[in-house]
Amino acid sequence: MPSLGPVREPQAQSSRRRRLGLVGAVTAAFVAGAVVGPMVAVPGIQAWAQESGRAETYRLLNLFGDVFERVRAEYVEPVTDRDVIENAINGMLQGLDPHSSYMNPRSFRDMQVTTRGEFGGLGIEVTQEGGFVKVISPIDDTPASRAGVKPGDLITHLNGQTTQGLSLQDAVEQMRGERGSSIRLTIRREGEARPVEISLTRDVIRPQVARFRLEGNDVAYIRLSSFNEQTEGALRRAMTTMRGQAGNTLRGLVLDLRNNPGGLLDQAVQVTDDFLDQGEIVSTRARRPEDAQRWNARPGDIAQGLPIVVLVNSGSASASEIVAGALQDHRRAIVMGVKSFGKGSVQTVMPIPGNGAIRLTTARYYTPSGRSIQATGIEPDIEVLAARPDPNGSRERDREADLRRALRNNDGERTTETTPPAPPLPPLNLPAGVLDRVVRAPAEGAPTFDPTKPETDHQLQQALQLLRNIAAAPAPQRRVQR
Repeated sequence: MPSLGPVREPQAQSSRRRRLGLVGAVTAAFVAGAVVGPMVAVPGIQAWAQESGRAETYRLLNLFGDVFERVRAEYVEPVTDRDVIENAINGMLQGLDPHSSYMNPRSFRDMQVTTRGEFGGLGIEVTQEGGFVKVISPIDDTPASRAGVKPGDLITHLNGQTTQGLSLQDAVEQMRGERGSSIRLTIRREGEARPVEISLTRDVIRPQVARFRLEGNDVAYIRLSSFNEQTEGALRRAMTTMRGQAGNTLRGLVLDLRNNPGGLLDQAVQVTDDFLDQGEIVSTRARRPEDAQRWNARPGDIAQGLPIVVLVNSGSASASEIVAGALQDHRRAIVMGVKSFGKGSVQTVMPIPGNGAIRLTTARYYTPSGRSIQATGIEPDIEVLAARPDPNGSRERDREADLRRALRNNDGERTTETTPPAPPLPPLNLPAGVLDRVVRAPAEGAPTFDPTKPETDHQLQQALQLLRNIAAAPAPQRRVQR
């Protein structure tokens, strides 16, 4: 799934646009796309320039109309006007950057479900294999888990209709529905000679956005999988639960943001605020200077000053990078792992009544020190690899900078007279010898990483050891606040 954030959620009222990380005649949409920016002209020729600009806009709109009519009349197969227009709008938006796009009504509904963090359904994580829907895992305490759906099950039929040939999105949409409604699954299961028939009643599903546990009864571990409307509340509940379990024995916290693709801007702000007492969290700068915004922390640290390690990797994007960058700038946390994805842009969702919505990139965001991480990412304070380097030099996964039409990082365009470059971060100031004990890569012959076995997670084990070494050092870690 592509990164969602940071996204600004759609307006219900003009006065109610909340901060999140995501128009109607065709002519109006294309005029909006063709008139670009304020016009700068000498007063004597300004009127002429405006007329010339309008003439060019109308000429281009006529070009679109000519192509549209040619496609309708001569394409090898009949096409609907809606499909052609939606594809044209999507092409216009996707030609801007990798994260702007058009969402038809169904895609818009799916986006709202994703950001809301709850939906009516069965409670299974699925993928597609061999043309069928394959169960990755049932979610605990949901209709699917209670009915005995198992990882690896192949769902071959929904209400007697084959899933072969269905897209994964179509299959998921059929399995979702109103709470209390029923659906019948036909499952092919390894070891079973005959198909398994299961009838399920849909319920409200709230995927577990925060997974947590105590490591050795002295370090709290919290993994955030995304930033939806449930994230900050889940984080607080996790911290409260582990404090109750550990009593006064907690030495630190590992906040795992690896492979977290992002989500809602307001949730990234709230999660960061949970660990800061003061100072800037993030700022955004849009096309017009007057649209710049800034968010600041309020008093209250749910970790009560415990040292924190934030784990990131190349799959940590957008809202994850806002959290990691702010905690790093304030030296409230040590960022460990490898460089993050580098998505430093904000998308705003603009609904089109009756016709879905557009997701438009409207701003770049900056960390408290003034860094733009667009196409650069968050560099960890301590680099720790998940696996030993590949001697064959296999290519790393793509990051933002590798995407076609990715926005450039404009930090290099600053001038000392207007916006000075971001100052270097203060040193970590850790107890002597602590950094020397961090092992950058797993030992040769170390077991392959298994997500069900924390002891095989080299980055996590190094984070735990670092926190314990900090706690055991004679001098406490100094916290530097900006």
